[in-house]
Amino acid sequence: MSALLDDALPIDAMLFSTPRPTPTPQRIPRIRIRRGNVFQDLNAISNFESHHTFSAMQSGFRAGHGCTSATLKVLNDILTAIDKKHYCAAVFIDLAKAFDSVNHHILIGRLDSLGFSNDCLAWFTNYFSDRVQCVKSEGLLSGPLAVSMGVPQCSILGPTLFSVYINEVALAAGESLIHLYADDTILYTSGPSLDTVLTTLQASFNAIQLSFRGLQLLLNTSKTKCMLFNRSLPAPTRLSNITTLDGSDLEYVDNYKYLGVWLDCKLSFQTHIKHLQSKVKSRIGFLFRNKASFTHAAKHTLVKLTILPILDFGDVIYKIASNTLLNKLDAVYHSAIRFINKAPYTTHHCDMYALVGWPSLHTRRQTHWLHVIYKTLLGKVPPYLSSLVTIASPTCSTRSSRYISLVTPKTNSFFGRLSFQFSAANDWNELQKSLKLETLISLTSFKHQLSEQLTDYCTCT
Repeated sequence: MSALLDDALPIDAMLFSTPRPTPTPQRIPRIRIRRGNVFQDLNAISNFESHHTFSAMQSGFRAGHGCTSATLKVLNDILTAIDKKHYCAAVFIDLAKAFDSVNHHILIGRLDSLGFSNDCLAWFTNYFSDRVQCVKSEGLLSGPLAVSMGVPQCSILGPTLFSVYINEVALAAGESLIHLYADDTILYTSGPSLDTVLTTLQASFNAIQLSFRGLQLLLNTSKTKCMLFNRSLPAPTRLSNITTLDGSDLEYVDNYKYLGVWLDCKLSFQTHIKHLQSKVKSRIGFLFRNKASFTHAAKHTLVKLTILPILDFGDVIYKIASNTLLNKLDAVYHSAIRFINKAPYTTHHCDMYALVGWPSLHTRRQTHWLHVIYKTLLGKVPPYLSSLVTIASPTCSTRSSRYISLVTPKTNSFFGRLSFQFSAANDWNELQKSLKLETLISLTSFKHQLSEQLTDYCTCT
């Protein structure tokens, strides 16, 4: 350990206290740092957003950003390209042990370029030095091994530091589009000519690989895949290969799990819904086999905590799937409710919803979607989404012109109407026919008003 600095403040008193996650038998001394600039610089890590430090197309570990916002942005770009009858191709880039491969010297250089003080850089140098790792299994502890690379696992600083480390990779995308989320990167481009699209994508991929190499991050070739969207357009029997700098050809796939959601080349979400079905059925099966052990209240809680989150994750993304596919999720949802109430199979689903006090999955998805739209209006989503919607300026003075409405962009096809920029505007304007908001209200108030608007009514006969 480095010597303690004088005139010190305990690091665990700071906003970003991060105890070393090393399970060694020895007691680790508390690191102390000088007051003043070091505290301010470390605190600045939490204020990267206000200083626009990160690339606009980086969503990992940032307030207001997430897997859903990143996927909505990428999906909007792809659907917009398809709507123009353009080819769209993507490379899903996978890195080998990315977090464990961070070079400390390069990272310190990145922090230095951001204007961190010498005292703070010295603290980070201390933070990375003399680290060891052990393995504990069945009460046995291995001997310590030195760790000379990587960001500390299970730390608060680690994910943010990794984002700083890879931030400038986005600059190498060239004429292609890119989105970064931690070590998950998608590179994609579109155009009317497939040959031009693949040539552009190859050039951008080459530049991205060089950028990663400069950071000493290695490409996992076996897990890096290509996908061509909009296969309804004419395509050659054999696609031109996208290759790595080492000369390996990337595999073209029809399905890829991107940030927790399975994307397919037709954007049908058939594969994703199939995986959701399988996962939910497996959990419901376990619950039914052990139902004698649970009270009614416990059953309700178990389904709420273990089944609903699976169906909720990414539902504003896969909601564009066909009704035929979405209805398959209704079946497993109904099974989960039957587990709670012991309802026979002849019980109508509308009655089951009333018994548990939950809406249909359709209403649940629509509620989540309208929440996203309203957060967009409030500026609580990343700029890459909020920039896709525009509040309309009334052209004449009428009663309805007082209500907040959005500009609905022109589209050429069904795919265009599925894009975020179209569906957000269209669905908001439809909601405003009954909601009639003239000014923006708080998110809490909006959710309350929306819950009254989206009450489920049984229309089954």
